[in-house]
Amino acid sequence: MGGTFNPIHYGHLVAAEEARFQFNLDQVIFIPSGQPPHRQPRSVVPAEDRYIMTALAIATNPYFNISRIEVDRPGPSYTIDTVKSFNQLYPDSKLFFITGLDAILEILTWRDPYELVRLVHFIAVTRPGYNPDYLKMLDKEILDNVSLLEIPGYAVSSTMIRERVALGKPIRYMVPEPVEAYIRKYGLYKR
Repeated sequence: MGGTFNPIHYGHLVAAEEARFQFNLDQVIFIPSGQPPHRQPRSVVPAEDRYIMTALAIATNPYFNISRIEVDRPGPSYTIDTVKSFNQLYPDSKLFFITGLDAILEILTWRDPYELVRLVHFIAVTRPGYNPDYLKMLDKEILDNVSLLEIPGYAVSSTMIRERVALGKPIRYMVPEPVEAYIRKYGLYKR
């Protein structure tokens, strides 16, 4: 499961668990992006902080693991590079890449999107405000390698959490308690 995780929240965790269950996955490996190429650097806290928050959030689920592959890689984090690395690490496994429907709708802006969909099957997680019918705008080669995963509506986003922290509003029950404590301890997302 790739993402910026800026910060990780319960919506991410629900999506990962539902994907694990519905697609009968042995494990879900969370991959916080190092330097996300589609984000403004100043709007993203350092990769190490996002990695630690993700590790804290998944610690109690025995089916969840985390990878530093993008955090430790210099330069922008491109999914194609990560997928190629995972194909080498797990040559006998069928790999899935879990991400939001909103990200899949932008897949043609990613590096080497057609090669990417030949190397890994995507699980596109629904989120409020994005109509699954938008997937029909993508061409057949992309669509043949994307499965839609509908999860219970959870109207929380990392953007909303960052805004709430900046305004001094509570984020309890939006993120796991250790993540909330980490954000508060290190003063993340304050303006």
